[in-house]
Amino acid sequence: MMTFPFEIAATDGAARTGVLKTPRGDIRTPAFMPVGTAATVKALTVDQVKETGADIILGNTYHLMLRPTAERVKRLGGLHKFMRWDKPILTDSGGFQVMSLSNIAKVKEEAVTFASHIDGSKHVLTPERSIEIQADLLGSDIVMQLDECVSWPAEEDRAAEAMRLSARWGQRSKAAFGTRDSQVLFGIQQGSTFEHLRRESSERLIETGFDGYAIGGLAVGEGHAAMCEVLDYAPAMLPADRPRYLMGVGKPIDIVEAVARGVDMFDCVLPTRSGRHGQAWTWDGPINLKNARFAEDDTPLDPDIAAPASSLYSKAYLHHLVKADEILGQVLLSWHNIAFFQALTAALRAAIAEGRMDAFRRDFAARQSKPTS
Repeated sequence: MMTFPFEIAATDGAARTGVLKTPRGDIRTPAFMPVGTAATVKALTVDQVKETGADIILGNTYHLMLRPTAERVKRLGGLHKFMRWDKPILTDSGGFQVMSLSNIAKVKEEAVTFASHIDGSKHVLTPERSIEIQADLLGSDIVMQLDECVSWPAEEDRAAEAMRLSARWGQRSKAAFGTRDSQVLFGIQQGSTFEHLRRESSERLIETGFDGYAIGGLAVGEGHAAMCEVLDYAPAMLPADRPRYLMGVGKPIDIVEAVARGVDMFDCVLPTRSGRHGQAWTWDGPINLKNARFAEDDTPLDPDIAAPASSLYSKAYLHHLVKADEILGQVLLSWHNIAFFQALTAALRAAIAEGRMDAFRRDFAARQSKPTS
């Protein structure tokens, strides 16, 4: 019996809807996890995030270990208490940010050594240290193994090397994690866009044994079509009775297509990053509130979404806030975008349960492909 039971309530083709049960609450799948990089979902309070319907958020190990430090978060009661979020938290391992943000990162069998992007100080991150930070100091509910994510495009030999190192680090992460009553560990499938490497990665992960499985190494520049080609086979390589998490994805159309291929969980900074730059996501694609055509548009972004940012404020007001560079504009658009992503996953859950996933997928793709402003 796994620590967190995963109950699949319905399937429609490869798509599934269900519940991952945790001591801090149920996670309804498909699930979108707002990203709380530095113990905050940017521009929003935890109550605003909860009101959108989010069951779980993501915290970033790399950022928190550097500032305010994982040890300080532990002394202050752990990440949940520190940020006042009492629902589940998934933390990434820190590996992706080490590779993408550090100006100096050296990967060896034992560890990755890197320089902080904040002050240049040197740090060493091993699989064991990553587990200690996530599970023991931050106190996250879902812990990720340390892995190496290669950039795209990747040569086959380089992708294979990183995948096999990630598999060995997965074994070390599992040994360091041990057996816990109220936390789980996810392994990460790697292999870039090479099917045989993804298969080998999956076999190695399954042999080690994890509570859930992530698909890593996508949304790194390969584009929507190439990502979908990998997702045509990668999810099915992972155990059907455990959650499948596509890391760092993504745009709404990416989420819909990934769900259709059997993925259950997602995270991305896109909703809040878009909101900070005047962009709102809608059922008809993204719109730019900087555009003059919204200057006297007194309709809300979406009257059917309960979040006040979606239903109570006019596009004209949001246009004014964005043009005036008012902080409230960033808050309201970030709030709406998170609410929209939650509405999207709720709609996907309903479509799967009612056996109309194909129709939902076709209609959504058609609406998202319309010209937008």
